[in-house]
Amino acid sequence: MNSTELSFAPLSGIRVLDFSHVIAGPLATFYLAQLGATVLKMENANGGDVMRRTEKGRQGFVALNAGKQSHAVDLGNAADLARALEMAATCDVVVDNLRPGVLERFGLGFEAIRAVNPKVVYCTISGYGQNSGDVTGRPAYDHVIQAATGMAFMAGTEDDPPIKTGFPVVDAATGMQAALAILSGLRERDRLGCAVQLDVSMTGAALQLMYSFACEALTSGTTPPRVGNQGYSGSPTADFFATEDGWIALGANTPRQLMRLLEVLDLSHLASDPAYFAEPLDPDTPVSFVRSVDPARLKAVIAERVRTLGAADLEHRLGPRGVPAAKVRKLGEFATEAQRHGRVSTVMLQDEDASVISPGLGFGVRTHR
Repeated sequence: MNSTELSFAPLSGIRVLDFSHVIAGPLATFYLAQLGATVLKMENANGGDVMRRTEKGRQGFVALNAGKQSHAVDLGNAADLARALEMAATCDVVVDNLRPGVLERFGLGFEAIRAVNPKVVYCTISGYGQNSGDVTGRPAYDHVIQAATGMAFMAGTEDDPPIKTGFPVVDAATGMQAALAILSGLRERDRLGCAVQLDVSMTGAALQLMYSFACEALTSGTTPPRVGNQGYSGSPTADFFATEDGWIALGANTPRQLMRLLEVLDLSHLASDPAYFAEPLDPDTPVSFVRSVDPARLKAVIAERVRTLGAADLEHRLGPRGVPAAKVRKLGEFATEAQRHGRVSTVMLQDEDASVISPGLGFGVRTHR
């Protein structure tokens, strides 16, 4: 499998033995491959990674596995098992996101690999982590972890049923977390000359995604209230608002931003109205989140005015005035616009007759000598 060659290859020379499948593990090793590592993807000889056979075809598989070398392996076969162990002895990194204990039963666990590769970086990826007591061996999928960690009760409002994030957010975050852990593990191996054992869990990734809320819950045992589409700041003008042709997200968090918003909406008089603010809004005060004496009423007035305006036009008028705002788009709409206007960097991934346009690593880089 090939991808457009990148000049940024800091992991060139690193070899990765990849026993992962589906999304979280393959995404982690995809990042490593895109950073220049040689990734040897070990697939079950009986059909390979399930992502090869999704209803949308092979593009989902290519998106996660381009740039890797696939090897069919039957660990129940003595010759294949010996080959896998031989490969592990020559690799810098081993990645496992099979059910906890599966590779150990085949003699490919951390201790067995460390015996033949004393400086291996061994990363296990699982639903709950290798040391999570009675739930260690439980199987998990993205939506199950969203339910287990409380994430499904973070979206929506207090009276809503649980709401799953509409894409596999935990899988993606777990892949990112694993890639970060592996890079850190490689650095530690080089620093100390030792083997490194990494334990990455989907629950741990979910808590990282909810980091500030997770800290609050871990510290006090309380659950933050569900606030719907309102922004994290709690400002009444940081929310989604209906327009005449769709929706717009406004982020008028500070007094200066709110005053600029009110100017665009021809509502500047509200800035000094004691019915809405205990003190008149002052753009020169130290930056802080806006608070209103009657946030519901303020939001209602803003919503009434915004409903008469177009979302795209309002976005274009507010941006230059320093007010964060965006028309609420569908993903396909954003992708088309972003490519047309050169707002995203993309990488073409190819494997035989399948090709995928990928956002790549998600960051830009320049090297200077």
